[in-house]
Amino acid sequence: MMLPAVAVVAGLVLLVWSAERFVGGAASTSARLGLSPLLIGMLVIGFGTSAPELVVSALAAGQGNPGLALGNAYGSNVANIGLILGLVALISPLAVHSAVVRRELPILGGATLLSALLMWGGVIGRLEGVLLLVLLAAFIGTSILRARREGADALAVDTQESLAEHPMSLAAGLAWTGIGLVLLVVSSRILVWGAVAIAQGFGVSDLIIGLTVVAVGTSLPELASSISALRRREHDLVLGNVVGSNLFNTLGVVGLAAVIHPIQVGAEVLLRDWSLMAAMTVLMTVFALGWRGREGRINRLEGAALLAMYLGYTAWLVHLVLRGGAA
Repeated sequence: MMLPAVAVVAGLVLLVWSAERFVGGAASTSARLGLSPLLIGMLVIGFGTSAPELVVSALAAGQGNPGLALGNAYGSNVANIGLILGLVALISPLAVHSAVVRRELPILGGATLLSALLMWGGVIGRLEGVLLLVLLAAFIGTSILRARREGADALAVDTQESLAEHPMSLAAGLAWTGIGLVLLVVSSRILVWGAVAIAQGFGVSDLIIGLTVVAVGTSLPELASSISALRRREHDLVLGNVVGSNLFNTLGVVGLAAVIHPIQVGAEVLLRDWSLMAAMTVLMTVFALGWRGREGRINRLEGAALLAMYLGYTAWLVHLVLRGGAA
């Protein structure tokens, strides 16, 4: 077990480093090519931080481990809301000003509900995977059209400030995008091999490994970028990161994995993992949009509640493993 454990740690470290370089290079390249700051914040940064989940899940599905792919996607969503957003809000309350982020929240809720309907029959097949990818493409196309029509947005302002803090030439941006992408694939292969070997060695399902170790590891780029944005008081970029990443995981990551290899879904995924993900998504939406006339804001108490839900869920998964194998 020593070699697989080393592979998981080394894969995670390289994955986080390469993801940061990939997102930074892609964002700078997009800016140099004239893409608006709003689209960079929504698509390049928001979706780009999910590149680790996409590559890991695609490789896992291609190697016949679709449970790892599904666990990685949904586990990352739970970690993004509970661990990242909860922890960041606990450090500093997050005010929500961006109309774009407010508009994306109900879309994420709809995508989460759709994922439950697709899992209802016990399998997410290739046709369902194609449907998810088509919906993601439609969302991206609509976002591009809206961004061209709309004026300034708080998310665009935050993104512009972030790009200005780390200027990069077009050549450097292209180079880091390419290097980051190659290393993402390499590190993902190392990580998937180690995770599957550990799961087989201890008799734990690849779903559980995906929901825990792999999910947290692939969510580290979101954590790093969120803490960086928090230091600059770019609150809308923090929430935009989480919402964009979760939307991409739900539609793009699961969709691509299902197209590569149909995903068998046990009843426990819907009852345990999806239910928690859905509840946390609803809470995040209520907190961010505001209620009873209150301005949209995620305060420390609400952040603590999200973090407690994540810690409780993780503790329960660990308990299942220690009890003698988990589905």
